[in-house]
Amino acid sequence: MAEVTVDKAMDTVAGFQNSTVQPLLANNGHTVASILEVVKSLSYWKIFVTFLCVLIVWDQISYQTKKGSCAGPKWKWYPIIGPFLESLDPKFEEYKAKWYSGELSCVSIFHKFVVIASTRDLARKIMQSPKYVKPCVVDVAVKILRPNNWVFLDGKAHVDYRKSLNGLFTKQALEQYLPGLEVLIDKYIGKFVQLSKDNNNKPQVFFHEMREILCALSLSAFCGEYITEDQVRKIADDYYLVTAALELVNFPIILPYTKTWYGKRTADAAMKIFEECAQMAKDHIAAGGKPICVMDAWAKLMHDAKNKNDSDSKLYHREFTNKEMSEAVFTFLFASQDASSSLACWLFQIVADRPDVLAKVREEQLAVRNGDVNMKVTLPLIEKMDYTTMVIKETLRYRPPVLMVPYVVKQNFQVRENYTAPKGTMLIPTLYPALHDPEVYENPDEFVPERWVEGSKASEAKKNWLVFGCGPHVCLGQTYVMMTFCALLGKFALFTDFEHSVTPLSEKIKVFATIFPKDDLLMTFKKRDPLTGKIYE
Repeated sequence: MAEVTVDKAMDTVAGFQNSTVQPLLANNGHTVASILEVVKSLSYWKIFVTFLCVLIVWDQISYQTKKGSCAGPKWKWYPIIGPFLESLDPKFEEYKAKWYSGELSCVSIFHKFVVIASTRDLARKIMQSPKYVKPCVVDVAVKILRPNNWVFLDGKAHVDYRKSLNGLFTKQALEQYLPGLEVLIDKYIGKFVQLSKDNNNKPQVFFHEMREILCALSLSAFCGEYITEDQVRKIADDYYLVTAALELVNFPIILPYTKTWYGKRTADAAMKIFEECAQMAKDHIAAGGKPICVMDAWAKLMHDAKNKNDSDSKLYHREFTNKEMSEAVFTFLFASQDASSSLACWLFQIVADRPDVLAKVREEQLAVRNGDVNMKVTLPLIEKMDYTTMVIKETLRYRPPVLMVPYVVKQNFQVRENYTAPKGTMLIPTLYPALHDPEVYENPDEFVPERWVEGSKASEAKKNWLVFGCGPHVCLGQTYVMMTFCALLGKFALFTDFEHSVTPLSEKIKVFATIFPKDDLLMTFKKRDPLTGKIYE
């Protein structure tokens, strides 16, 4: 009986295999063969189009997901690339429209998703959240500024390194740099006057000369007499190549004869010069010399710390190499050159166009010197220049050199209640709206130095004063900037008669890393007697 049952079961299994399994395998084999036939029939063009369609759909979905409640186009009108072409020629008016389109607005260019924060409070929140964000620059910056540069440090490493630099920008240290700066200012007064004279005192572009003088002043403060005039001129002439290489939109790979290639070559050459200056500064201090520049001050802090054990001195117990010092000094130049050149262009244009402002600056310069026009510039003298300081502050507010400061999100960051920026997002706080807030600055589009009188609404609105940023990455050199420009404007106001030739483009803003007048600053400079006001043609 059992044998009959087993035989019957075996027959049933065999029947199932013949009627079901084998046809199914045959059908699957036919299906696989059909798929292979379809794949073989596809051309490379069809595969490419299919891949492109998938990529476009993914790009749009990604954009929608990240956009959330941010203001911005509902869809990327230019798939993948986004507003890439517009970013090659950035326009201030387009930036401004973006800022005022909403508290948070967004764009997406290639793989980069960018969120722009336009209000004062959101800007401050971002800059004061090192747990969630860190400053970022374009991809190629790491190659140009070098990967081990201190500006790329984060967290405690950045805090400690920054502490070691604070001593280079104290008032005591800054006063040591002033004599060298004054010598250069006097030299450039003569140079500007001669340039105008050679041009028959007709208006000419001074944009490049402003960049040169500010580069020379910075390098004098950083490197003192260790850097030669020829080296200063070379760096000043070539530095715009670094600026061009670090524009927001650039090819991330360094290829020969591209903007990034020229930028890196310029940066490497400058840092090589700074390495040599660092060694000369160390030798000078070791021989008992007094510090007269940033390199000297740094070398002296290291030298003096060897026999001290307090918390500040411990920061200098290790020997900073010449390479480290050169890279740090290059970042000082990187941070200052474009911004200070922008300030110089606007300052001279604005003051020249307002004779009443220039007259008050001259009056104050004579008063603080007690009529002695040959009095040397010192920090106590600069601290008496209240009106000159107000003119510089108002210029920084009216035409802030730096419009936006890019950060990258390290981990998902709730920027506001209804929006969280995903990790990897470029998050950009904007400074311009806070500095043109009509609730703080009455008639914000007018130039009014008097708004900075002590105790005024403007002077008390510390949260709106974002020119130098805030938080752990606030600008190290803000006191240096005010000191340098008080000395610069004061001496030029006394010893030159400078005039600006107004064009329809003078008040239009050109964006090139920072902002400049679109007509590149047409000016003339003539020699002036500071006491009688007589002008020498």
